[in-house]
Amino acid sequence: MRAAALYSAAGSLLLTSLAAAPASGAPGAVESAGTALAAAHARAKGIDFGKCPDAQDMPGTMECGTVSVPLDYAHPGGKQIRLTVSRAVATHKDPHNSKRRVPRQGSLVYNPGGPGASGLYFPLIGMLPEWKRIASAYDLVGYAPRGVDKSAPLSCEDPKHFFKAPSQSPTYPSESYKKERIAEAKAYARGCAKRSGGKLRFYNSLNNARDLDVLRAALGEDRLTFMGASYGTYFGALYATLFPSHVRRMVFDSAVNPDPEQVWYRNNLDQSAAFEGRWADYREWIARHDDVYGLGDTAAKVLRSYEKASARLAEKPAGGKVGPAQLQGAILSAGYYDDYWPHTAAALSAYLKGNSKLLVQQAGPTPQAAVEAENGNAVYTAVECNDAAWPTEWSVWDRDNTRLARVAPFETWDNVWMNLPCAYWPAPRQQPLDVRTGPGELPPVLIMAAERDAATPYDGALELQRRLSDSVLVTERDAGTHGIAGGANKCVNGYLDAYLLEGQLPERHAACAPHAAPKAARPGRD
Repeated sequence: MRAAALYSAAGSLLLTSLAAAPASGAPGAVESAGTALAAAHARAKGIDFGKCPDAQDMPGTMECGTVSVPLDYAHPGGKQIRLTVSRAVATHKDPHNSKRRVPRQGSLVYNPGGPGASGLYFPLIGMLPEWKRIASAYDLVGYAPRGVDKSAPLSCEDPKHFFKAPSQSPTYPSESYKKERIAEAKAYARGCAKRSGGKLRFYNSLNNARDLDVLRAALGEDRLTFMGASYGTYFGALYATLFPSHVRRMVFDSAVNPDPEQVWYRNNLDQSAAFEGRWADYREWIARHDDVYGLGDTAAKVLRSYEKASARLAEKPAGGKVGPAQLQGAILSAGYYDDYWPHTAAALSAYLKGNSKLLVQQAGPTPQAAVEAENGNAVYTAVECNDAAWPTEWSVWDRDNTRLARVAPFETWDNVWMNLPCAYWPAPRQQPLDVRTGPGELPPVLIMAAERDAATPYDGALELQRRLSDSVLVTERDAGTHGIAGGANKCVNGYLDAYLLEGQLPERHAACAPHAAPKAARPGRD
C-alpha cells in the first residue's frame, strides 16, 4: 500500500520510463523495469541535501543527502539501501572574468573507481584552479556506491584483523607459501558470505550502473553528465549500454577494458604485465637522479637496491611493521602516480642508509584507517567476484601466473593473492554485459588515457573506443599516471573543459605531450 502511494506520485514519468524498458523476456528485462520504477520514485522524492555527517571537516559549500535504491532490482519494492550523496552547487563564477555569471549546466556526477572507492569528497575538487571553470557551470556531485562507506557498508572480516603486517612478498613463492595463501583466500570468501548473507550477490557492476540511473533521476536530471575514473569507466560503460538515451555527456578517464572475455581475470593478468613496464619507468627515473638518491645510476642497479631493501626487511621489519609486502605496496602506489616518485625514492634511499623513519611513515599500516580499508577491500572483492566467471581450479591460476611472473615479477603474485578469493566465491556469478553502442544510439563521449598507465592498460581505452560508436579518445603520450583528467597536463584539461563546458570534441583521436616529469627531492625538501 505504501509503495503504491509513493510511486503513484510519479505518474506519467513512470509510464514513460517503463515504455522505454526492454520487452518482457529480454535479458535483464525485469531489472530494467525495476530500475525505471526506482528512478521514478527517486525523481518524485528528490534528495534532501543538508549538512554532511562529518560537517566539522567539510567546507561550508559541500552538502550531503541520501537516495534509496533497491538491493535487488528484480524486486524494486523489496529491501532498500541508502546511498550517501554529496554536492557542491555550481558557483556561476567565471575564474577569468569576475563580472561574468556562468549559466548552470546541471549536475556532474563522479565516481573515482575501485571497486570500493568513495566519491564523497569529490565536490571539494572545485576549489582547485584546474576545476574552477567546471565548478562554475556544474553542481559537482559525489557519492559512495552501494557497499561503500556509509552506503550500506559491506564487510568480509573484522577490521581489527585486516592489516596483516609485517608480511612477506615473495617474487617466486614456494609451494608451502602458496598453500598458506590459498587457505587465506578460502577463509576470506567464507567470511564475506558469513558477514553479508544473502545480500552479497547484489553487489555488482550492473547494479552500480542501475544505481547511477536512480541517482540521475533523484537529482532531477533527464540526462546524465558523468565522469568515471578507472573502474568508474567500466560501470559507466555499462550505463551507456543499458541507458544510452539517458546520457548527456560522459567522460571515461583511464578506461578498463570492457571486453566480456577480459572481465576480470584476464584484465588482472594484463595489469600485472603493465606494472612491470611502469616499475621500469620509475627505476629509470631514479637512476637519472642517482646524485640525489644514491640507489644506482641504471635501472638494473636500482632494482638491486630495491631487492636489497626487501631482503633486509624480510629479516628485520622496519619499525616492527614494514616488511617486504609493505615496501612493495608503497612502490606499487608510485606505479599509479608519478607524483609519488620523489618521496617514495627518498624513503627507500634513507632506509638503505640506516634511517627507516620515512619508510615506516609511508608504508606502515595505519590502524585508524582499518575500517575504511577493510570495507574498500570487501567491496572490491565482492564486485569483481560477482561480475563474471573466474577460474575455480588453482592449477589454472598457478599456470598462468607462474608463466607471467617470469617476465613480470614485480606485481604478478601480489595481484593473485588480492583476487584469489574469487576462485572460491560462494555467490552466483553475473554474465558480463557486452558493452556496445551503434551509430547515433549514444551521444559522443570522451575517453582519456595515459599511454603507459599500468592500472588500466592503454589497450582498454582502445577497446572501449571501438565499442562505443562516435566516441573520441584523447591520449597523453609517453606518460603513465593513472587518472589524467583535471591533473597536471594543460592540454588534457583543455579537451576536458571544451567537452564538458561547450560539448566540443576533437576528431576521432587526439594526443597530448606528456606532463613534466616530477622533480627529484631529498627527504625534507620540496
